[in-house]
Amino acid sequence: MHPTIFDTAAISGIRLQNRLIRSATHESMAESSGAPSAAHEKLYTDIARGGAGAVITGYAGVQQDGRTSYPGMLMMHDDALIPSYRQLTDAVHRHGTPIILQLAHCGRQTRSAVTGMKTVAPSALKDLVFNEERPHALEEHEIEAVIANFVSAAGRAAKAGFDGVQIHMAHGYLLAEFLSGYANRRRDRWGGTTENKFRIVSEIFRRIRQEQGNFPVLAKINGFDHRRGGMRAQEAVAIARLLETSGCSAIEVSSGTIEEGLSIMRGPKFPAEALLSCHFRFKSMPEPLKKAAVPLLRAAAPSPKPYRNYNLEAAKAIRDAVSIPVIAVGGIHTLGEISAALESGSADYVSMSRPFIIERDIVRKLREGKATASRCIMCNYCAIMVEEGALRCWYGKLPRKRAEPASERPAL
Repeated sequence: MHPTIFDTAAISGIRLQNRLIRSATHESMAESSGAPSAAHEKLYTDIARGGAGAVITGYAGVQQDGRTSYPGMLMMHDDALIPSYRQLTDAVHRHGTPIILQLAHCGRQTRSAVTGMKTVAPSALKDLVFNEERPHALEEHEIEAVIANFVSAAGRAAKAGFDGVQIHMAHGYLLAEFLSGYANRRRDRWGGTTENKFRIVSEIFRRIRQEQGNFPVLAKINGFDHRRGGMRAQEAVAIARLLETSGCSAIEVSSGTIEEGLSIMRGPKFPAEALLSCHFRFKSMPEPLKKAAVPLLRAAAPSPKPYRNYNLEAAKAIRDAVSIPVIAVGGIHTLGEISAALESGSADYVSMSRPFIIERDIVRKLREGKATASRCIMCNYCAIMVEEGALRCWYGKLPRKRAEPASERPAL
C-alpha cells in the first residue's frame, strides 16, 4: 500500500503528523551572532501551527569561513548559541511538530568581502557567480577541521533539542563540491573515485554516530546537475547507497548549483528585475542600464524545463536503490502532484520551500480542502531578494523603495 499525504509517519524515530515537510530555506533573519531571531521563532511556529509534518531550518554554518554572503545566516559554531536554539525548539515543539537543523558550509559559494576570510573549496576553481577570487584548496588538516566542526555542530543541535540534523550536500555548497567531479579535481584520498569524494561525508557521519548514537542525521543531495563532469543520476544512486551504509536516516533529493541560475528553483521567467535590484554585481548600475539588461539576462539564463516535479525521476531511482526514506523536493506544488509523487513510489515524503513562503499554513489548507494548490507563481523573487533582507514572498513585484530592515518589516 502506498503512503498517503496525511498519514502519520516516522523518520528514524522522528514522529511526523503527515508526509509534507518544510524544506530548508535561507531566511536572512538571524542575529549577527548567528543565533535564531524572534522572526525565526514566529516563522517556524507559524509553519508548525499550519500543519507541516516537520520543519527543516534554513542552513546553519558550522564555521566562520562557511558563512553565506547573504545576510542573516544561522550559525551553529559556538556553544554559546545553544540556549537561543533551545528556546526555538521548545516553541516549535509546543505545536507537536519536529524541527531539524540543516548544517552547511558554503564553500566557494560565498565572498571573502563579506565573511572576512578566504573562501575555500576542494579545488582552487572559481565559481561563476561568486568569482571575485580563486578559492583556497583545502589542505588535509583543514578538511579534518571541517569534519570536526560538522560533528560539533550536530552535538550542539542535540543539546538544543532539535529532533535531528540534515547535512547539506547539495546545490554546490562545500560538501556538494567534494562530491562533484566538476568542482573536485583532487588526486589525493579526497578526490577521484566516488568513494574518495564521499570520504569527507562518511567521516562526518561516522563521527556523529560515534558521539551521538542514534541521533537522526538526514542528508540533502543533488540527484543531478548540469555541470560538465558534475553529478549524474548513476553516481547519485551510488552516493545514496553509501549514505545508507553510513547510517543516514533519510535522503532529500534536490538538484542543481547556484552557477546554473534557475536550476534549483525553476520558473517560467528569469527574475531579472530582482537580480538587478539587489545583487552585489548589479545593484549600483544606472537604472537605464538595468532596464536594458533585463531582456539580455532573460535570454542568457532561461530556466530549464520542466518547471514542476523536476527531481522526481532522480528521487525514484534513489528510492529504488535504498531502504531508508527518500524525500522529494522541487516544484511539487499541488495536491495532485504530491499524491502522485507518493503513490508512484517516487518518494516517501514531499518537501516544499516556496509554498511555505507565500502560505505558512499551506498544509492545513490542503488537509481541510481549502486549497488544492499553492498560490506560488514561481517568480523566484524570494530567492534573490534575501540579499536585501528577510525572506518573504514578493509575488513578482519589486518594492517601491529599498526593503525595510527585517526587524521593521511586518510578518506575512
